[in-house]
Amino acid sequence: MKNKKSIIIAIIAAIAVIAAGLGLYFHFKPESSSGGNKAVTIEIVADGRTSTEKYKTSADNLGAVLVEEKIVENNQSEYGLYIQTVYIDGQPRTCDDSKQEWWCITKGGETVMTGADLTPIADGDQFELTLKEGY
Repeated sequence: MKNKKSIIIAIIAAIAVIAAGLGLYFHFKPESSSGGNKAVTIEIVADGRTSTEKYKTSADNLGAVLVEEKIVENNQSEYGLYIQTVYIDGQPRTCDDSKQEWWCITKGGETVMTGADLTPIADGDQFELTLKEGY
């Protein structure tokens, strides 16, 4: 009888731990994992020009949207998408290494600290690709 009671308590404790773990997972999971169509706005700023477009996508990360929509050239490196050429109003704009130019990714004005391939997207997000000079 004492042995059965211990087993029942252990089973109840295990169920409680599993339920708590699932609750935490669903509370903190990235929004992009929900799938489905998302509306994403991408603004490109270079050479005094600004172009803003909205896109519908089922992609989970920014890199996939940039490549699928042909916003950037698909330059893959061992670290993922390397953004060197961006199309602004249909015209390619490639970084000039002699001027130390590079494309900065921001989300709602805040610098993104991950590469485009690792940047999750959610419905309503706004990203900016801005040509910067100087490392």
